[in-house]
Amino acid sequence: MKKLFGSLVTYTYNALVTNLPSRWLRRTYLRCWLDSVGRGTGVQMRCRFLNGRRVKLGERNVVNFGTLIDGRTFPVTLGNDVSIGPEATVLTLGHDPQSASFATAGGPVQIGDRAWIGYRAIIMPGVTIGEGAVVAAGAVVTKDVEPFAIVAGVPAKPIGRRNEDLCYKLGFHPLFR
Repeated sequence: MKKLFGSLVTYTYNALVTNLPSRWLRRTYLRCWLDSVGRGTGVQMRCRFLNGRRVKLGERNVVNFGTLIDGRTFPVTLGNDVSIGPEATVLTLGHDPQSASFATAGGPVQIGDRAWIGYRAIIMPGVTIGEGAVVAAGAVVTKDVEPFAIVAGVPAKPIGRRNEDLCYKLGFHPLFR
């Protein structure tokens, strides 16, 4: 019964609520469903969550349209002032390609304060993105990213360093997104 209820809650958000142009309604639903939603965090339209009970969003996060966050078996934790670009994907579960039985494999994902995840980036299971790190658009992150590193490519590799003197606080709340 619990699994059925969870599936219904997930379906209701992913099929209906996420498409409503009411930030207040989406936020209210997410505050009841996700593990936590920090003050000032905005989740734009068409974002999807798989098992929201394992998803923690810090304060003042911006989760842009079309993002998928997978909390099916392992938790996803975002720090404060995290910006996730449109259509990015955060995965916690997949399959072991070496398994004869196609067994699942995965791990928790942690994204540090003021990290910036670019457009259509993919964060694979078990990865930690350090504080202030930048993941370039389209990158596929398969390994941990050091704090303030800038990574790009498939698979993502360090290409630079970010200024460590970050002091901004996000507050992006577009009217109809």
